[in-house]
Amino acid sequence: MPPTDASTDADTAPFTDIGTATSAGARESRGGPAADASADGEDTLDVPLPDEITALFAEDTGGGVAGSLGGGSAAGAAAAPVPDPVARPVPESEPVLDVPGGRMPDPPAAPAPTSDLSVAEDLLDHIGDWGPISTPAGVLHMVPVRVDRDLPIIDRWMNDPAVAAFWGLAGSQNATEEHLRTHLAGDGRSVPCLGLLEGTPMSYWEIYRADLDPLARHYPARPHDTGVHLLIGAVGDRGRGLGGALLRAVADLTFDKRPACARIVAEPDIRNTPSVAAFLSAGFRFSAEVDLPTKRAALMVRDRSLRHML
Repeated sequence: MPPTDASTDADTAPFTDIGTATSAGARESRGGPAADASADGEDTLDVPLPDEITALFAEDTGGGVAGSLGGGSAAGAAAAPVPDPVARPVPESEPVLDVPGGRMPDPPAAPAPTSDLSVAEDLLDHIGDWGPISTPAGVLHMVPVRVDRDLPIIDRWMNDPAVAAFWGLAGSQNATEEHLRTHLAGDGRSVPCLGLLEGTPMSYWEIYRADLDPLARHYPARPHDTGVHLLIGAVGDRGRGLGGALLRAVADLTFDKRPACARIVAEPDIRNTPSVAAFLSAGFRFSAEVDLPTKRAALMVRDRSLRHML
């Protein structure tokens, strides 16, 4: 219903019951037209109040009513100030900051990491801290590559014709350097390492996250599958079973240092018979032949659950 405008309905006087009448007659006299009107047209209501009500008003204006809202009536006392719900007293020991705009400054942002080393190591569980491991041939230590230190020896190995046939990095040293820097500049999913046997550099390794590698498109990868590449550098160290012994030791080390890893995989060229034989002797099983962009590979897998059986 639309609201009624009192100015257009002059014949109807609003009825208001303020709750001070004590009899039906009093309410009736207040509800009707005013009996006496003053010369200026102001309506007055002359209703005698009982002595009890008068006494109550007298006490209220004197501020003597305990427990009333605000400590007294609006007519008899000034309203108490309402405390600011936000403001709080500042202890003497707390410094007062003169901040423009009246607000505290935002806390400083967390410092950005100074390098990608921690991010890189996280993907392979801090491979640089894996430490040495005992093998039948002696103590092997996997050390992440430093290009300025290790490039000459790795490039020499890559230019061995037996190696170049499968690694494809023979020729200018720039090819080997670019290969190394590509791994080192990534997010840590592949870490190139130099293998030191009894302190002597003799092998080159690449430990990588196979589940994050393009290889994962070619086989049913599982989270945290870890891949391995191995190059035996010196000719005198090849062909005497050293590759298989080192692969087994590194696979066991990987299982020990990477609890989330359930499988270690490799994909040597199917034509590289000595490499495939080394993986088989290290406890890997032949899983399948897979066609990769640059080769047809033998997919070799070593399972954590079978590490003590194969």
